[in-house]
Amino acid sequence: MKFLCLGYLDSTQMDGRPKEEIEAVMQKCPPHLEQLYNSGQVILDAGLSPKTRRLRRANGAIQEMEGPFAEAGETIGSAFLIEARDMEEAARIASLHPAVQVDAGELFGWRIEIHPVHYFKSTE
Repeated sequence: MKFLCLGYLDSTQMDGRPKEEIEAVMQKCPPHLEQLYNSGQVILDAGLSPKTRRLRRANGAIQEMEGPFAEAGETIGSAFLIEARDMEEAARIASLHPAVQVDAGELFGWRIEIHPVHYFKSTE
């Protein structure tokens, strides 16, 4: 079964920190990412830009809006797709991600949401 994991952050907390502090925290992430990748169950991992475009249908037309959309200050900073037997195994794998392994992530509101994927088609 596939699971889409979304990594969130509190952009107001991160934007309020000095660049050097953020860079020091980010330097702690690669070993945790390597552990995650070495699980052999990561299908895709993507870091996301805060720039977004929202599409929605309204009054019979498609409307576009530029982002970021920072409702409550939360931003999706990463997305990764994993293969796991069930939600418990998915949570174990996702728990290897830096968002929940790096101590400073707590200050920045880092967290992971895990969503079972009901439909998946690879175009490759």
